[in-house]
This record gives sequence, C-alpha cells and structure tokens, in this order.
Amino acid sequence: MSTPRIITTTPFEGQKPGTSGLRKKVAVFRQPHYLENFVQSIFDTLTDYRGTTLVLGGDGRYHNKTAIQTILRMAAANGFGRVLVGQNGLLSTPAVSAVIRKNKAYGGIILSASHNPAGPDGDFGIKYNTGNGGPAPEKITDAIFARSREIAEYRILEAADVDLAKPGETRLGDMTVTVIDPVADYADLMGHLFNFDRIHALFNSGRFSMRFDAMHAITGPYAREILENRLGAPSGTVMRGEPLEDFGGGHPDPNLVYAHELVEIMNSPKGPDFGAASDGDGDRNMILGRQFFVTPSDSLAVLAANATLVPGYRMGLTGVARSMPTSAAVDKVAERLGIECYETPTGWKFFGNLLDARKITLCGEESFGTGSDHVREKDGLWAVLFWLDLLAARKQSVSRIVREHWAKYGRNYYSRHDYEEVDAKAAEGLMQHLRERFGELQGKQFGEHHVMFCDDFSYTDPVDHSIATGQGIRIVFENGSRIVFRLSGTGTVGATLRVYVEAYEPDPARHDLDTQLALAPLITLAEELGQIRSRTGREQPTVIT
Repeated sequence: MSTPRIITTTPFEGQKPGTSGLRKKVAVFRQPHYLENFVQSIFDTLTDYRGTTLVLGGDGRYHNKTAIQTILRMAAANGFGRVLVGQNGLLSTPAVSAVIRKNKAYGGIILSASHNPAGPDGDFGIKYNTGNGGPAPEKITDAIFARSREIAEYRILEAADVDLAKPGETRLGDMTVTVIDPVADYADLMGHLFNFDRIHALFNSGRFSMRFDAMHAITGPYAREILENRLGAPSGTVMRGEPLEDFGGGHPDPNLVYAHELVEIMNSPKGPDFGAASDGDGDRNMILGRQFFVTPSDSLAVLAANATLVPGYRMGLTGVARSMPTSAAVDKVAERLGIECYETPTGWKFFGNLLDARKITLCGEESFGTGSDHVREKDGLWAVLFWLDLLAARKQSVSRIVREHWAKYGRNYYSRHDYEEVDAKAAEGLMQHLRERFGELQGKQFGEHHVMFCDDFSYTDPVDHSIATGQGIRIVFENGSRIVFRLSGTGTVGATLRVYVEAYEPDPARHDLDTQLALAPLITLAEELGQIRSRTGREQPTVIT
C-alpha cells in the first residue's frame, strides 16, 4: 500500500538556480534529502496545482533514473493528478516543452545539466518549466531559492518504483503515471514545421550526405527516428546515437573542441555535405558544411533571412531576439526585413515573454542555442531540420548559402573565449576591475577602436517590465566592434569567464579572413583591459569558438 510520509529536514546552502536550473556534482545531489528539499521547494512555490498534470523527464545521465522515481513519489504525495514521464525516464528538453504545450500541463521538471559531463563524478541538474513550456522566470526561481533556505519538511509517498520500461499507465497512490513515447510528439511537431517530403528527396537524391553526432546523449533516439526512419537518411547517418549515463566519457557540448570526431570527418575534402551535433539534453546545435563552420550567430541570421522558404514560417516573422553576447548578425537581417530585434540577457527564460506576446518568432544565443515559437526552449534538432529544409529548397551548399548571406548583409567576425573552472573570487575581481574602469574607458581610443560606451548590461522586459541587472560588461566601439565579459552560470566548479569579441566587416573582399586573425587586435585588447592572465593565471582559453 502507498503511504504518504512527511519527512523532517533542514536547508542546504546554495540551492540557488542558475541560468538554467540547479546544477551540482552528482555527489551533492546524492546527499540524503538534497534532491527532495529542492523538489519540495518547487512544489511549495506553486499554487493551484493539485489534480493537474506534470511532465517529467531527463537526458539519461547518471542519477536520472533514481531521481525520476523520487520525484514521482513526491509528486503523488503533493497532490498532482497525473505525471507524463518519458519512457525509461528520457525526454529531451525541447520535447518536455512540446509535451507540456500539447497536453496543457501545469508545468514540468527536467533533469539535466545540459552540456556538462556526466557519470558518478560528473554533474547533475534539475529545473522547473512553467505551463507555457519554458524555463521558470526569475520571480519563480527566486521564490524557489527563498523556500529552500527555510524548508523544514517534505512530502513523499512510500511506494515501490514505477516501471518506466514501456508506455502505459499505472497508479501511484491517487496519482496516474503515464509513461509516454519520448520521441513521438516531438517528431510529429517537426513534421508540421518542415517539408519532410522535400528533405526526404534530398537524402535520396544520391547527391547529398550527412553526419549527425548525438554525442551519446538524449538526441540520439530523436535523430534516428526523424533523420533515418522518417526522412530516409542512410543507417549510420547518426553517430554515437545510444544515450549513455556518462555520455561515453565525453563532454556533450557541440562545439569545435568537444565534437572533434565530427569536425575531423567534416574537414575532409571528401567529407559529407552537411554535419550537425547536439548536446546532453538536446537543446543546443552545431552546424557544419564540408570544411566550413557556421557560427551560432550566423546560423540564427541565416535562418531568419530564409524563414519564408520553410512551411512553418512561410508567413514571415513577427520579430527576432538574441542574447546580448550574441553577435549582431541577426540585427542586420531584422533591419532589412523591417521587424524588431530584441537584445536580452543570456538565458532562454528571457525569450519566453517575447514569444508568448508574439513579439518574436525566432530567437537564439551564441552558445549554440536556436529556437522559435514552436516550443519555449532552444531546440537543437529543430535547427538541424531547418538547415536541411533550406539546403533542399535552395539546392546550394552550406558554405555558398552563408557566403551569399555575408555578401548581402556583411560579415560579423565573432569569437568566444572560455576560461573554465577559474577561481571564482579571481573571476569576480576581474569583473569588478572592469566596472571600476568605466569612467576611464569612456571615449578612449585604442588604435582604430574608439570606445563609444561601456556598461554592465541591464534589461527591462518589454512585456512585464521586470528588470534584470548585472548581465555582462559591454565595451562597444564606434565602428560596431564589441568586447563583452561575462561570468557563466552553467558550470559547477569555480567560475567560467567568457570573453566575446566581435567586429563587423561590410566589404566582401575581406570576408575570407581567418576569424582569430581578423579579431586579433580586439583579442589582445580584451586581455589587456581585463588583465586576464595576471588575474586568472591562465595563459590561454580552455575553449575557443
């Protein structure tokens, strides 16, 4: 018999959600009461949820199966009427959003640390999504954190584990647990947005090949079903497609460093025509042509400029948005299209209000995240399918599409330098040092770069007028170049310092420069202004993209 229990507990320090939920080492989450405290803090913050539907799933990383069972028992004890849970506890982050929206669920809980490594010594994470399918806004995450600091008890059902191995329904106390196919609803949605017949013809033309690196993470089953089963891509198009609890010992971050196997394949003179990768929970993407890398900023701009070629966006775009550190490439497209372009802080939650208010249709971040109004999360496989539809419609290579885009709109040379696991105090000291120099830097000349303004970016939401401050230091020059310094909120050890460098080049004759060489003067200036070496002890970045 299933019996609800009330367990006495005490607060844990540091259960403050970051940019995308609470992320810690697995060992931290395995402490007695740690997960339960945070989940109860979520439930205690919600109102009028009794009898409603909750969506639950994760990226399959280590501790996912155990955490799923705990959350099911807690959801039952707290009065939810039904939980839709992915088969074997699996659901990609964009799929969770899609399932919430399709079923008009109250909300959802996603178990993931996104692109962070997994395994017993790796990372784990949890976040709450609201009824619109998107990440909880700061007013909710702040309330969850406040509750976690005073929690004294949590509710949990005393019951056996639920069998999640096959779709079907079962009862857990007074709650129904519905195990769903994790791929079906998402794949059907993609079929409505994109011309699957056109893409199928491309794959079967005999003139096109592709590789997709699922990085042994959640996107594997989705990519195999959609690319190979529904679109007719040859078996083996999806590489590393089996989700593993430790992601095969890899770092499931789809960039030029961590997806090096795919990059090597694509850099071959006889490599595939198109390459792509996604991350741990399926919300990020990397796009490659043969011997050609498409920056996430350029990818967003190209999708916006070509959106009407795709069925789901044939009526045009209401507007676009990008995170502040993302390059201004999409701004040029918006200006040409006569639509609004919004600049937001980093974090997909900041796009939610704009999407719900129908102020934007497409949005993206430089951190390999792109999405639209079809869900309220960034969506890695969606971006890949968008590119496939463009390739089929335009009958051009990836590089030709991007080069023609640059010729029309100009090229935004752009690079991000990540310094991972930097001492947190040293990183914050670097940021404070820059803030203290604002007055000195204003109007100063550095070679051909004249400082137009510098600030610590703040954002007023145009929909609910909420204000977010301290979102990254911008040094903007009169020629359109920028240097941005920001501390990332997605790591679990120390701090990640991210330095973004951008220069706009309108002259097509200068569009084939090496990115790092084109940006070299600004990269050197960023090091000097931030005193990166002396303050962090790092001679070079951990990752350059």
